[in-house]
Amino acid sequence: MMKHNPLYLLLGTLLLTLVAKPVLADADDLPVIPNLPAAPTFSATTVPANGDLNPYGVAFVPPDVPAGGKLQPGGILVSNFNNSANLQGTGTTIVQITPNGQTSLFFQGRLGLGLTTALGVLQSGFVLVGNVPSTGGAGTCTPGPNGQEQGVEQGSLLIIDRHGRLVTELTSPTLLDGPWDLTINDFGAQAQVFVSNVLSGTVTRLDLSVLADGAGGDDSRVVVENETQIASGYLHRCDPSAFVVGPTGLALDPGNDVLFVASTGDNAIFAIADASITTADAGMGHRIVHDPVHLHGPLGLARAANGDLITSQGDAVNFDPKHPSEIVEFTSRGKFVAQFSIDPAPGSAFGLALESSVEGFRLAAVDDALNVLDVWVVK
Repeated sequence: MMKHNPLYLLLGTLLLTLVAKPVLADADDLPVIPNLPAAPTFSATTVPANGDLNPYGVAFVPPDVPAGGKLQPGGILVSNFNNSANLQGTGTTIVQITPNGQTSLFFQGRLGLGLTTALGVLQSGFVLVGNVPSTGGAGTCTPGPNGQEQGVEQGSLLIIDRHGRLVTELTSPTLLDGPWDLTINDFGAQAQVFVSNVLSGTVTRLDLSVLADGAGGDDSRVVVENETQIASGYLHRCDPSAFVVGPTGLALDPGNDVLFVASTGDNAIFAIADASITTADAGMGHRIVHDPVHLHGPLGLARAANGDLITSQGDAVNFDPKHPSEIVEFTSRGKFVAQFSIDPAPGSAFGLALESSVEGFRLAAVDDALNVLDVWVVK
């Protein structure tokens, strides 16, 4: 009979103990929705003094944004699409919500802008926001001849400084045709802005330079170096309840250089390869998520630290009365993870944003029915 060395037995026992001990997942590996508290950490009104309604875009203010302006590090900006009469395509304001839920006015533009979900903040303190105005402020869009929408204007991309002052307005009849949403790849002195165009069913990449005055003052400016259409072919049309339907939410995976596109009308999420460097139009790209059970007209889109995709459902397409105004999480390969309803009324979900840190994350999402921003803080 073989005799067992007590030292080997002790080492074997230790090895089994180490192998059997569960390994705790890193915070960056955790999904978002399953780890949210049952209720928002706080909810804040998005209605400014002029009464604008229908919050759309959501963007976190970077923690290192330059001081001396209205922008507050850690604050959250929200753009409004409707005016006080609730006419679509007429809202003119961006509000800022502090980390403890206080609301103030950041920007108010000219009448009839219709500020969209295309909202973002550069590290340099410049704010970008799209607009898709309703013609004459009527608040309706109707199909026209040759597939052209009527009652809606092309719009533009506004660039606003950290003091809430309009600096410049970017327009293009082909490359900025209804800026509906955007996402930013920010390097400080340079940035890439990806814009979805709701009136043409396309996605454009803007390559920007931020030119400083060298004295730390307010004479910095944003220059467009290149404009490239990198995707096209997404369904786009007028809609009786949603005003317009087309490609909306964008989220970038910078490590793999993949841009994800939430196409509302196609009820799917697509992936565009080589998004930051391509000089060609990739068409619709590769369809990543096609899930009619959980997708109901995807709108806002964000990417979690673990690579999951978080998307809000606007209910204009494939509406499910049992699951209204859902926010849904998928893996980057399109596998369903979890979902929850932001409001029992359909059409209440739109813009959202996700901010990850070493401590955890913050998820911010608008509730159009109540005109509030819901914020969940997970640490």
